[in-house]
Amino acid sequence: MQIQHTLMRILVPLAVLCAVGLAYRHFGWPGVALSAGALVMWVLLHFTRMMQVLKRATNRPIGHVDSAVMLNAKLRPGVPLMHIIALTRSLGELLTPKDVQPERFRWRDASESSVTCELVGGKLVSWTLERPTDEPEAVPALGASTEPAGPSGT
Repeated sequence: MQIQHTLMRILVPLAVLCAVGLAYRHFGWPGVALSAGALVMWVLLHFTRMMQVLKRATNRPIGHVDSAVMLNAKLRPGVPLMHIIALTRSLGELLTPKDVQPERFRWRDASESSVTCELVGGKLVSWTLERPTDEPEAVPALGASTEPAGPSGT
């Protein structure tokens, strides 16, 4: 995972430089302006999405999700933290010290079910669904007697 992260840190800027260089070679300065404009538009789209996700998350309690079971069903390995925050519309409850890898976050719902996510480098590696084990006591049916049945007959 670390190699992939390092590789992306090198390949993305290299690809941007190649695209700008090719635009200059084929179209001159207008090509550079067009490719730089496209790059700025791409960055602004991602920034706008991030701000919308965080804006929605500010109105919810930390670590709250509507349904932990539904969150568990929607998670996939490699999903970034920002996508999880968009799914839950809430920031996760941080369980590990700040800036320590792997990071662990928890989201709970009203029934006390929770999903604990483990992220490395901001990407989801594993998650667990925990459900409450307390089961309600059996309630006797209406008209049922709670006393043991006696011998039949007269």
